[in-house]
Amino acid sequence: MKKKMLFLLILGLFTLGGCGKVSEKNIIKEFSKKVNDASSYYIEGSLDIVNNEDVYNYDVKVSYAKKDNYKVELTNTVSNHQQIILRNRDGVYVITPRINKSFKFQSDWPYNNSQVYLLAPILDDINSDEERTFEETEDGYKVTVGANYPNNAKLVKQEILFDKDSNIKKVTVLDTNGNAQITMNFSKVDLNSKFNDNYFELKEIIDVKEEENKTDNSENDKEVDPDKTKETSSIEDIIYPMYLPVNTYLTNTEKVNKDDGERLILTFDGDNPFMLIEETLSYEDEHLIIPTYGELELMASTVAIVNDNSVNWIDNNMEYYVVSDKLSKGELLEIARSISVLPVSK
Repeated sequence: MKKKMLFLLILGLFTLGGCGKVSEKNIIKEFSKKVNDASSYYIEGSLDIVNNEDVYNYDVKVSYAKKDNYKVELTNTVSNHQQIILRNRDGVYVITPRINKSFKFQSDWPYNNSQVYLLAPILDDINSDEERTFEETEDGYKVTVGANYPNNAKLVKQEILFDKDSNIKKVTVLDTNGNAQITMNFSKVDLNSKFNDNYFELKEIIDVKEEENKTDNSENDKEVDPDKTKETSSIEDIIYPMYLPVNTYLTNTEKVNKDDGERLILTFDGDNPFMLIEETLSYEDEHLIIPTYGELELMASTVAIVNDNSVNWIDNNMEYYVVSDKLSKGELLEIARSISVLPVSK
């Protein structure tokens, strides 16, 4: 009898010891089934991005429908600056409703790197990491996997939190020092959303945003808006990058007039030369689509377009370019990330 009891006790301990591995498989299997079975979904949440000592916060809304239809709305909670990333059968767009303008290009987005607010890329990161770790938390489970950010080598890990029912709750991207740099909190995940046939069409988005503008502002307000004219017609403060490559220095500053504003050209020479261009923007009466090429990159305060020799982004009614035929994409982005929308005195 004693031997039998001892055997049962050992068996019970062995079974309990193996529960962790079984739970990991079950959680990932259940999450995989939810993602793969969903023909569409809708997500709401909040996104925090750390840039040096500043934290930028966004309200995030994501819509998805097979096949490859995505609409991601990112709204800065402080400035109310909004950008929309749209993917449909025609290509990928980055839309800035405030100026009625969008960039259109062919891209592998969102499959070319990690995405903290899209379910399929998160699942791909989990499944592709054979060295992932798993642990049970007070409220659910945490899976830690590698992060795939080719243009930012500092981002190396992701902590993905699930509740007890394998619903995703939070994704945190960590740097090499273990500090959180990007955090996505999921407040709503609807895996049974339905969208109308033209929901992912560019024209539908433009028409909706124009209607919202009419609701928010009367026609008279649009005609005489001194703040808007002031913001977009002149450059009152020069914004300098806080980071410069080794042996690189500012050699020239030139301001030129455009038909509808101003352009500022900062030239940096030395071992790693580049140019920084800042120019004013104005609202387009008819939606302007600019064909381009490159990759999408989520920066602290905006979505940037990156190609082999430039980084281009819109922020606070200004458009910025960092251009160089010598620097790598990573170096160009490091300069771009060091440019604050707040004026820096020199």
